[in-house]
Amino acid sequence: MPNYPANKLSTSDQTINILQITDLHLSTPVFVDESNTYSDDVTCQRSFEAVLQQALSEDIRCDLIIVTGDLVNRVKSSIYDHIFTVLQATQIPFACIAGNHDVTDENGKDLPFFQRELVAQPADSRLLSRHVIETDFWQLLLLDSSISGKVAGEITPTDINWLCERLSTCNKPALIALHHHIVPVDSDWIDTHMAENTESFWEHMAPFEQLQVVISGHTHQEQVRLRQGVTVYSTPSTCYQFKPYEDDFSYDEHALPGYRWLQLANNGTVASWVERLDT
Repeated sequence: MPNYPANKLSTSDQTINILQITDLHLSTPVFVDESNTYSDDVTCQRSFEAVLQQALSEDIRCDLIIVTGDLVNRVKSSIYDHIFTVLQATQIPFACIAGNHDVTDENGKDLPFFQRELVAQPADSRLLSRHVIETDFWQLLLLDSSISGKVAGEITPTDINWLCERLSTCNKPALIALHHHIVPVDSDWIDTHMAENTESFWEHMAPFEQLQVVISGHTHQEQVRLRQGVTVYSTPSTCYQFKPYEDDFSYDEHALPGYRWLQLANNGTVASWVERLDT
């Protein structure tokens, strides 16, 4: 795949425009009857493609697409084949990392969460881990925070050592992308499934003033946090959303599918905003 994975980017105006999409949760489309009526499984598929079409129709050049995990709702190679075909057709460099649903199947989805069976699965070989995308003025560092068979994630000591090495040898402004959130979003149920080892991560990142941005998925909502001078962005799902600031699991029925733009300037500054799917 000529556009995958993205490794090095350069633009004439010295700005990198990144489209972040996350939590696609695609399943194999299932026809219900001979009239070609789809089940609800196709909702996320249609939403993903509508989000991509809308974003790439905007009056902004897209230099890179980063997909921050949970590409699928059940681990099947054929679903990844479709996603990669759709992304490849944009002819825009892209990069994908794993989320918990990319390494864990949930059996018994009709049951309460604590009664479901979590089945560990291997990650698709196309999903990236400890991957670097170099630009003229930035370095983008992509991590796989997923743990096979679990909902929560982890930034491992090996990940932290890798980040420290990269940041020690390159003083360009840096962006880290991963699936699991690393700052609580004040919802008890999802914060119990955030990345583990985050305090060690923040402790080790403290000396590196060039770390500017962290982007993640997993929370299915838009939030912006600040820690140690680092802006931490949570981004909506391209499909269904979770209600913010709720201690018990709750869908946000009024929030539309969304995506995030990030503009990385040559002086290390960042502009970022969320767009929602037009109704």
